[in-house]
Amino acid sequence: MKHEHFDELQQKLQLAFKRAKLLRQAFTHTSYVNEHKRGSVQDNERLEFLGDAVLQLLVSEYLFTTYPKRPEGELTRMRASVVCEPSLAYFAERMELGKYVLLGRGEEQLGGRHRQALLADLFESFIGAIFLDAGIERTRVFLEEHMFPFIESNDFGLLMKDAKSKLQEKAQHNGLGPVEYRIVEERGPAHDREFIVEVCLGEERYGLGAGRTKKEAEQRAAAEAWNTLAAQDS
Repeated sequence: MKHEHFDELQQKLQLAFKRAKLLRQAFTHTSYVNEHKRGSVQDNERLEFLGDAVLQLLVSEYLFTTYPKRPEGELTRMRASVVCEPSLAYFAERMELGKYVLLGRGEEQLGGRHRQALLADLFESFIGAIFLDAGIERTRVFLEEHMFPFIESNDFGLLMKDAKSKLQEKAQHNGLGPVEYRIVEERGPAHDREFIVEVCLGEERYGLGAGRTKKEAEQRAAAEAWNTLAAQDS
């Protein structure tokens, strides 16, 4: 990935990283590092850890300030629905972050650039990088521009509901044919299984999801497919 691609990203999102290596690290997946072991390339997992904590704090602050009459339990549930894989992937897709991620060949072939879990992790690592590079206030401003306005929007509200049901409704409304879920791969030992499921509308694949159970993988595939359809409608 050439530096100008990251320049394009910064220009699009009105960012100016002082430490370019930090931005590159935020978009470097472990699969890429595994194929480029000779260099001093670092993956984004540590930034993902930090970004998760930063998001928990700033989303909590936003909800606390925006909803002064809501009790602690309700705020906790709201935060959990915002800082979760489907919604973080949704925000990553809004910003087209998957376009810039550095992937290994195998992950690329598996469609990793559009995989919900990868996009959610990418969003967290990106937020972690912004925080390290520019501080908490700049990160808050970024989220106020790109995340907080959508928390109460209709599009975002759909993520809090059952993704499979919503996809079924949308497929019927758009006349796209039957919705079918297929297991394309099973990974790992029996005690730590991961299922990879694709969802097809008619004969065309619209989403891919991974999960510890078939049901979880189907929900993630459905959420990805719904996002794909929503992007086509817009």
